[in-house]
Amino acid sequence: MVGTPGGRPDALASAAVIADRFDRITWRDTYEQSAGLRELAGELGARHDGAADLLTDVFLAAYNVRPKLRAGVEMDPTRLVNHEIVAGLLESPGFAELHRETAGDPYAAAMAVLAQGAALRGMLEGAREAQGRAEQAERARQNAEDAAQASAADEAAGPDESDESDEGAEPGAAPERDPGAARRAAEAARDAAAQALATASPGVRAAARAASARAARAVREEAALMRAWGVGAGELERMPFERRARLAERLRTGRLAQWAELIGRFRQMAAGERARKVEKATGELIGVTLGDDLSRVIPSELANLGLPGLRAAFAARYAAGELMLYDSRGERTTGRGAIIACVDTSHSMYVAGPGGVTREAWSKACALALLDQARRAGRDFVGILFSSADRLRVFRFPAGEPAGLDRTLDFAESFLGGGTSYQAPLTRAGGLLEEEFNDAARSRGDIVLITDDECGVTEEWTRGWNEAKQRLGFRLFGVAVGAPRAAGSGSVLEALCDNLRSIEDLTEVQGAADLFRVI
Repeated sequence: MVGTPGGRPDALASAAVIADRFDRITWRDTYEQSAGLRELAGELGARHDGAADLLTDVFLAAYNVRPKLRAGVEMDPTRLVNHEIVAGLLESPGFAELHRETAGDPYAAAMAVLAQGAALRGMLEGAREAQGRAEQAERARQNAEDAAQASAADEAAGPDESDESDEGAEPGAAPERDPGAARRAAEAARDAAAQALATASPGVRAAARAASARAARAVREEAALMRAWGVGAGELERMPFERRARLAERLRTGRLAQWAELIGRFRQMAAGERARKVEKATGELIGVTLGDDLSRVIPSELANLGLPGLRAAFAARYAAGELMLYDSRGERTTGRGAIIACVDTSHSMYVAGPGGVTREAWSKACALALLDQARRAGRDFVGILFSSADRLRVFRFPAGEPAGLDRTLDFAESFLGGGTSYQAPLTRAGGLLEEEFNDAARSRGDIVLITDDECGVTEEWTRGWNEAKQRLGFRLFGVAVGAPRAAGSGSVLEALCDNLRSIEDLTEVQGAADLFRVI
């Protein structure tokens, strides 16, 4: 690198992080798209020279797959405070965790910068004296360079021309003609700047460690939030910056933010249960039962076929479904038709149980896990929100189409209020399964009714319901949330449902585990 006689490179860098032009284009694009970054740059830039360069460095440190810090001797002295801050961030224990989430992801890197905004402001304030000394040292260095150049020019011009050049100068305005004195002043200023930076360094490094830890936590929490709502890393990378920012804001605020952890646990539980054993499927032998499945007849029954006198008895037991069979459990494909979640959104669903989890939160988390179940099985999913008889909202998620995150969030956020009616949502669910049967010849759908209340149904409606169940072969699963009486003996739910459970501890998800084994 070419330098001046004093050993200073001709072109010193204002950037602490080494980056190529593509990385810098990414930073400029991200900066233009992020109002938060522009606001932070304006705030810091109003009080600190070099703040824009610092934000660039912090972004590039988070974004680059292998961030590399420039050597201090290559830095513009007025940017050494930036260099110290970035060095502190890169060396902090929390940076490695932060970098795992931000490397190659402009949005996550921008979020890391914003999460460290307050800390950057504090570090710049704490290093204000060091920055001032650095600027003084740079002015002294420039004066020394000017004096050296002036002295060299005087020597080249000779004494007569040198004297003439001084005649028109105002008193006190002539440049310093003693390059030695100017050089010594510059060295003293440089040493003072170095001392000030060394004094500020421990505080800067401590603040950097805390900042990177906070940023890592913020980025990690947002990544977990996205995963909880089923948003994969690939989808996030393809998502435009502003849309991703709006989505993050939507998920961080309101009821959705409070449900994320519960939804994540539901999805994790459901994923595990999908591979678990279900009753009446080929797999592990657990005993002997009665039936007519010739593939599972025990050897002693088959031996009767070898005796002419017992063949008629074998045929009679077969016709009656009373052959002795191996009973087993294992994996099998269950329903083929749509999965329909009927979720009660009456006013009482706002009630919170243990741990502050509301009945609505538990119900919506369960329904979203059922949506996942349907997607993985290639089945249609329908979410029906209901309350009073005249309040119903239907969300359809066909198997052959993307679920659509906005629609999923609309389903999760919608709340109708009012009373509770079973007939309206169940009638609509049965009608949807009939449409599916008529259009695609698919039967054996599954309906899950999640409610916290009791209500009556008419005899006429019940007769029609039972006929539809028999004709279409669907099942009704009932979940009474925080309302054990609704699932009690002799209740309407007990009469309607093929499978019924009561959930009282809303912090637990295992109470619904069997749903995801048999649906």
